[in-house]
Amino acid sequence: MSMSVIGTGRMGKGLVKILSQAVPNLMWGSRAPDRARMYIQENDFHGVEAVDTETALDADIIVHALWFRDLIPWAHQYEEHLKGKILIDIVNPFTDDFHDFILDWGTSAAEELQKKLPDTRVVGAFKNTFFKVFDQPLHQGVPSDVYVTSDDEEAKSTVIELLQGIPFRVMDAGLLQNNRTIERMTLFERELAVRYGHYPYVSFRLFGQDEEA
Repeated sequence: MSMSVIGTGRMGKGLVKILSQAVPNLMWGSRAPDRARMYIQENDFHGVEAVDTETALDADIIVHALWFRDLIPWAHQYEEHLKGKILIDIVNPFTDDFHDFILDWGTSAAEELQKKLPDTRVVGAFKNTFFKVFDQPLHQGVPSDVYVTSDDEEAKSTVIELLQGIPFRVMDAGLLQNNRTIERMTLFERELAVRYGHYPYVSFRLFGQDEEA
């Protein structure tokens, strides 16, 4: 299946760096494809093609790297393009100062995105992974976890299988509603990392699970 990443910010760059190790012929969508092309050359990303945003929507699986404040308007604009696709949602609905959330407790960014795009299969992933982790995904030789969620079991299984080649431990994290917890865990881990002086190099690891699971 074809795959694309949309966005050339810190998370977009990090995702392309990691996904290009496991996904052949990855498209990198940007409103400024020349910028993405420059990053590809500077970092020697193999098998990555810089394209415009609309072309990136042609992929079967799309990873967006957008802020939540931009996500719903973007989803509204491209709703027709996204029908039938798998859309991987990495966003957390933080306030601008990263001190709280802009959504109520009873929902999550992933759920709101799925409501907006009923004909798109939304999959949550990488919500606990801060951008610096992509530069050094193994901490003392141990990979961090990526929690994959979806209300569509087939889409979730497809993404989990696709991500097996990346240097993270990929775990089935259940339904989209679990992002109500996962997204809030991200703000909590940020607070701890700032307090103990290693932000933004921070992610989660669940102890007790066999390595091959």
